[in-house]
Amino acid sequence: MKLRRWTSMATAVATLVGLTALSGAAPATAQDAGPAYVALGDSYSSGVGAGSYESGSGACKRSAKAYPRLWSAANSPSSFAFTACAGARTTDVIAGQLGPLNASTGLVTVSIGGNDAGFGDTMTTCVLQGERACLARVAQARTYIAETLPGKLDAVYDAIHQKAPSAEVVVLGYPRMYQLNGECKAGISEKSRAAINAASDDLSGVTAKRAADHGFTYGDVRSAFGGHEICSAAPWLHSVTFPVEESYHPTASGQSGGYLPVLEQAA
Repeated sequence: MKLRRWTSMATAVATLVGLTALSGAAPATAQDAGPAYVALGDSYSSGVGAGSYESGSGACKRSAKAYPRLWSAANSPSSFAFTACAGARTTDVIAGQLGPLNASTGLVTVSIGGNDAGFGDTMTTCVLQGERACLARVAQARTYIAETLPGKLDAVYDAIHQKAPSAEVVVLGYPRMYQLNGECKAGISEKSRAAINAASDDLSGVTAKRAADHGFTYGDVRSAFGGHEICSAAPWLHSVTFPVEESYHPTASGQSGGYLPVLEQAA
């Protein structure tokens, strides 16, 4: 059930409760909270790069400014579990993040697949080893995305559906990393930037197809980040940073201005 439909039902219930109270009858207890929400995924969901990391999240680096926290604060779900973790791959989601899911879960969000495809290693290669090595590593990642990743995503999506069969599942994608012919005066070559963007498009296409085939909604964030990529005048993505693990991740503005509106529209 779409959350917008649930909201309309909730409004109707609230109206009836109000009329009952005005008539003098004993007021009913209204459920004014939204469906239970569970946020799964990797660093793009945990909020690496956004700062304000929650002390109990350790190496998972869950941020108070990550889109799951922002959505929860704005929509007041009946419960909220935030298990997304920096560095997660598809197998990590299945092995360690699905515990809060159950038959009562109403909404699940997940971003996953980038680490399986070797995102971190690809960016490191491109930054440190030059254009030729970068293009070769990107080509390797694109082959993995086309040939191996679909099965990995299927395994995650099957596991989510098995544990939360009634939930609406929104799969969030990844932005393109670079604005081409932008304002960067140094760094990797333009050809390398274009190749990385092409791999991002491959990843979006595969993820969208697998999500749709499972009956899930795909939240494509590429347009939302348009004009805010690295090398743009107002980037919502970090380039190389210190600490280095925040490199190539959304800023707090990327979480609130990029991911959150896409989730709000999708859910």
